[in-house]
Order: sequence, then C-alpha cells, then structure tokens
Amino acid sequence: MNFSFGVKSILLFVLAIVFLVLLTLFETALVGLTITAERIISLLLLILPGLVGVVYGVLGIVRKESKVWVAYLGIVLNALFALFQLLVISFAG
Repeated sequence: MNFSFGVKSILLFVLAIVFLVLLTLFETALVGLTITAERIISLLLLILPGLVGVVYGVLGIVRKESKVWVAYLGIVLNALFALFQLLVISFAG
C-alpha cells in the first residue's frame, strides 16, 4: 500500500503510543539500566518517531495532498507528544 504522507505521520504517532505502552508494561525489565541508557531508549522509541512524523506531515502539506487536514493533525499530535516526552525525559532522574 502506498500511504500519503499525512497518513504516515498519523501512523508514526500511533507507533510512538504503542512504544509508550510497551515501555510502561515492561518497565521492570529496564531496572538494571543506567539513567543514560533509559533516556537513550526513550529518545529513540518515543521522540524520534514523533520527529519523523512531523517531517512527514510537513511533506504532506508541501506536496498539497488531497486530505491536507490529516497532515496538519499529524504535525500537531506528533509535535505535542514529542515535546511532552522530551519534557518528561529532561526532568527524569
């Protein structure tokens, strides 16, 4: 399937939510890791998909896709989620 950039952006938001749920469920497995390792894992699994989702959303707007509102929604959701997780990671530890 060939998804539009806006849909890819929303899918990356959903993927970041799934990673958040999985990290929450398996939090006890991360007990032995250092704080730096936990932050790196959180950055890779929670913030990176959000940033890529914002880029896909912007590409959807630039290429003037038929459902541009999906791209805007993807940008807003991914940006808010990534910024919130970045704030949480900066205060953790």
